[in-house]
Amino acid sequence: MPKRVSVVTPCFNEEGNVEELHSQIKDVFAALPQYDYEHIYIDNASRDGTLPILRRLAAADPRVKVIVNIRNFGHIRSPYHGLLAARGEAVIVMASDLQDPPSLIPQFLQKWEGGFKIVLGQKNESDEASVFFLIRRLYYKLAARIADVELIQNVTGAGLYDKEVIQAFRDLKESYPYVRGLISELGYPVALVPFRQPARKRGITKNNFFTLYDIAMLGITSHSKVPLRLATMSGFAMSVISFLIAIGYLIAKLLFWYHFTVGVAPVIIGLFFFGSVQLFFTGILGEYIGWIHTRLQNRPLVVERERINF
Repeated sequence: MPKRVSVVTPCFNEEGNVEELHSQIKDVFAALPQYDYEHIYIDNASRDGTLPILRRLAAADPRVKVIVNIRNFGHIRSPYHGLLAARGEAVIVMASDLQDPPSLIPQFLQKWEGGFKIVLGQKNESDEASVFFLIRRLYYKLAARIADVELIQNVTGAGLYDKEVIQAFRDLKESYPYVRGLISELGYPVALVPFRQPARKRGITKNNFFTLYDIAMLGITSHSKVPLRLATMSGFAMSVISFLIAIGYLIAKLLFWYHFTVGVAPVIIGLFFFGSVQLFFTGILGEYIGWIHTRLQNRPLVVERERINF
């Protein structure tokens, strides 16, 4: 009996890409008759023509299944919900913008058949703007250096997950998951498939500064206490430095009483410096409190409006 593989595609306003992605994945599995597959799209309340296209694809191809969210639940919760909805022996996650090439699927399956429970695409090169690619690489290096677990660099979460891993995700009951961190926390051996990420052909990216910042801070606050400890150590170090400077000023004033004037400028500069440092670390503390608050709410990942072909 052919092994069943689920392909999960999160999408939001991707009317220009979902049909071609379906066609490419269909062609890939046509060359892999040893596998049966389903293609699950989870639509995050698209406002363009994405949903009508998905309805048409589902009507023509019973392998296409669609989950429609009642509203936009964000770039973290919706894809994870789609991942948990899959029931294949292996689950492949691919973005709908074609920047995760479907041509990688045979390599994913080959690694999986070789015994790996998790296979990830690793984008060591990219056709995106070089400055953005450099910033991403620097972030990955920073997050990996300060994390409590060994994070895999230059991966987005796109790849293959064995049904055993999916069940482990379900058991965790995460309401706002950082999948790359969960992979490291679970400890399964990971196979990497390097690739060059192509540029987006159609549409515009749905990521902006705030969504990228959200992912970045989620990765750090979920798996590292280093920023909090830096705040403590920095506060102690600055208090010692401030005390030594104050002693120095006192001695200088006693020795040169009539010639040494402190002036207003050092006081103002010091106030602004220490105020900005306090504000920065207060923001770090707020990120951790927000992370705790999000988990304590225990809200559902998404609320579905309907399912098609399930």
